Amino acid sequence: MIVTREKSVLCFGDSNTWGYIPLTAGRLLRKERWPGVLQESLGESYYVIEEGLNGRSTVFEEPFRDGRNARTTILAVLESHAPIDLLIIMLGTNDLKHHLNASAHESARGISALLQIAINSATSIDKGSPKILVIAPPRFGNMSELMAHHFKDAMARSAELPAQYEQSCAQFGCSFIDCNQVVTVAEDGIHLDAHGHRKLALALVPIVKDLIGDAA
Repeated sequence: MIVTREKSVLCFGDSNTWGYIPLTAGRLLRKERWPGVLQESLGESYYVIEEGLNGRSTVFEEPFRDGRNARTTILAVLESHAPIDLLIIMLGTNDLKHHLNASAHESARGISALLQIAINSATSIDKGSPKILVIAPPRFGNMSELMAHHFKDAMARSAELPAQYEQSCAQFGCSFIDCNQVVTVAEDGIHLDAHGHRKLALALVPIVKDLIGDAA
């Protein structure tokens, strides 16, 4: 009997991975969130791990909520779920909150810091680096009153993230996609709705298969 190993995919992100429902602050069901849809679409030969956290930034300390700085947690998350075949990072939105006041370039430097940690993590099956895919988060749209309060004057900076992130990925030899080629934000101007989650997941399926193949 030949025993095959599931290909593990770690989805590391913020509220747009957690499944925050625009305007209600509720949470989409697992089967509606993009990691859950990705799991369903890829099938049983893959193991899709969901690591979404509301308010998570790349490297910035959130003065009002603990544990949101991804730089301080990503290695522990990787080691907790090792071995990892593919790490998908979708962060950057919260870097642009008005009280953090980070530029798109500074956010991309944050992504670079996370890539460096992941590359040196020794968390792949052969104790090397897992494959890495960075997803540029969605550009901001017309924001609700609550989101406009949190992300004042950030719309232009959000539009600059994809180009900046692509440069960081090229520097480290990591894969990159701009989710704005696939999805747009929903009613609150920041988050994806269930339709957006599904569209993103389905767009990721061929990319994941191309990067790590099928079960081995």
